[in-house]
Amino acid sequence: MINRKYQKIVFSFFMSLLMSCIMSLVISVFNVGLVSNIVIIWMKAWAFAFTVAFPTIILVSPLVHKLVNLALTKDRDDA
Repeated sequence: MINRKYQKIVFSFFMSLLMSCIMSLVISVFNVGLVSNIVIIWMKAWAFAFTVAFPTIILVSPLVHKLVNLALTKDRDDA
């Protein structure tokens, strides 16, 4: 198994894999419909989307963590 110190990278990998899969399918079907070669169209779109999504998540996730921390309030028990 993978060491816990790589948790952020492993999380980013699986998040980008699943999100790019879902989004590329939805966008492919939206753009061309349920045509006979939709699986091939989707797989090409997914491969491209994943190569963009994974490094993007690696780069953007620290900013997202900061924004989440700014958006959340502390519980009274935490004070």
